[in-house]
Amino acid sequence: MNPALEFFKSNIGKTSAEVSPSPFGRWLNGTLTDVEEGSLTMEFIVRKDMCNPGGIMHGGVAIGMMDDLIGMTTFSMGNQVFYSTVNLNTDFLYSAKPDEKLTVKSKIVRMGKKIAHAEGEIRNEAGQIVAKCTTNLVATSNEIRS
Repeated sequence: MNPALEFFKSNIGKTSAEVSPSPFGRWLNGTLTDVEEGSLTMEFIVRKDMCNPGGIMHGGVAIGMMDDLIGMTTFSMGNQVFYSTVNLNTDFLYSAKPDEKLTVKSKIVRMGKKIAHAEGEIRNEAGQIVAKCTTNLVATSNEIRS
């Protein structure tokens, strides 16, 4: 039994503001909707404070959503150390506007002893891919802090 995975399963339906140890994750404030081994899914509502002057979601926020969820996913695999992003390659394919609901999904492709390789994807309610990424993360000597 993996206690970290069970923790995430017990928090389905809760928001990041309620349970996340990450201040940034609490600000994003997504709702956990699905938990599987190696994959988590969250929903986010685009807020005005997440948008650029063009009135669409800032690319940095999209990256943040995927990166934060992927980090949570590495922890859900039973790792007791913090994984830090080494690189994150992103494609922005569609814009998102305030009040849109987005679904963000993570997938661990390979979990090595020191390096994790993962993918992230954001879709809008119409099923269009807003953004997608691939990333590598490295295990650090840091423990998870709240």
